[in-house]
Amino acid sequence: MDSYIKNIPIDEVFKLKDEIRADRGQIVSKTLFQNGHVSITLFAFSKGEEISAHDSEGDAFVHVLEGTGEFHVGDDKFVLNAGDALVMPHKVMHSVYAPSDFKWILTVVFPN
Repeated sequence: MDSYIKNIPIDEVFKLKDEIRADRGQIVSKTLFQNGHVSITLFAFSKGEEISAHDSEGDAFVHVLEGTGEFHVGDDKFVLNAGDALVMPHKVMHSVYAPSDFKWILTVVFPN
């Protein structure tokens, strides 16, 4: 069976956090879906890694699956733990830092 979702099991129960891992000094990403309107990416950061400040044309929904991550959005800092979620609005500078190993999923919704 073909699926629009890729790089994860289809038609079975699984733990999303177990589908990705980052060794020391790494940020690993796995694209699950992408088209002109939506992008879904699974991330694993090792402790101390970061993505520097940038903005996006779409709204970014993040959900932490494991560990703790720091999300800087504009002038605000948000510390998210497993189970926490945040929406980062489009065209606002944001960055991500890993005070510990952490895994999260990013869904970006772009304008039509």
